[in-house]
Amino acid sequence: MKLAACRQTQQNLNGNPSMIISIASGKGGTGKTTVATNLAAALNENVQLLDCDVEEPNAFLFMPSQTTSQKSVTTAVPEIDRDKCNYCGKCEEICQFKAIAVLKGTAVMVFPELCHSCGGCMEVCPEGAVQEGTRELGTIENGRYNDVELVFGRLRVGEAMSPPLIKKVKTLAQPAKITIIDAPPGTSCPVIEAMKGTDFVVLVTEPTPFGLHDLKLAVGAVQMLNIPHGLIINRSDLGDDNVKRYAAEMGIPILLEIPFEKRIAEVYAGGKLIVEAIPEYKQKFEQLFRRISDIVNTAN
Repeated sequence: MKLAACRQTQQNLNGNPSMIISIASGKGGTGKTTVATNLAAALNENVQLLDCDVEEPNAFLFMPSQTTSQKSVTTAVPEIDRDKCNYCGKCEEICQFKAIAVLKGTAVMVFPELCHSCGGCMEVCPEGAVQEGTRELGTIENGRYNDVELVFGRLRVGEAMSPPLIKKVKTLAQPAKITIIDAPPGTSCPVIEAMKGTDFVVLVTEPTPFGLHDLKLAVGAVQMLNIPHGLIINRSDLGDDNVKRYAAEMGIPILLEIPFEKRIAEVYAGGKLIVEAIPEYKQKFEQLFRRISDIVNTAN
């Protein structure tokens, strides 16, 4: 099947021309970004890559581009009007994250880094003394590599909460394009935010005890979200067969195996794309997309 036919397959999904694919992993260092960048480059046309690993975005290392736009992203935090506040403590009571402390009759202290921007404090204040302020989360940068549109989220140094910035990055997904999300590693809140609402999750792992342990955690998270998913085994000829046995037991399809080869390591170490340096891998990643399309079609 030609690539144009792949896109036609993708466009037939529920009559919706978009597909969102998250690339995730239970742990760092498994090759998640390698898969995300090479899949985007293999498809090339009508594709965008969202780097949602906002604490350390690194897709640009493999897909260098000139930044075409950059904007600051902020989130709402409470500010107290001291002239209106009567120190009743209702804002402190409703805040589940201890972002507001009321010192009876003397002062109100706000801890912006703890605030989750729910707005509850503003709703319950009887005097209207809690107003909406902002604090910076980070930036969103846009660029282009060949025909692939790139969007990078970059968390502000010292910022503790990345999910709000990830959510902002995801709002830039274009309905008319195939969207590939490079999710953060692990299984915590940032990963859940990156995977939510996607059509398919590719889990990248390695055949080691640590790889299997963290893969099980990642599978549990994806199953909780009820998203179709499949597995890529990187450095597949090392380690043991326990990952394959686990995949068979759980009914998880193995979409692609990438062996531990010197030529692949050299390409990666040089910051190059495998699909550009080793022609047969372009076909492998095109086949990967076709398999994903087939699974999503079947699920729908």
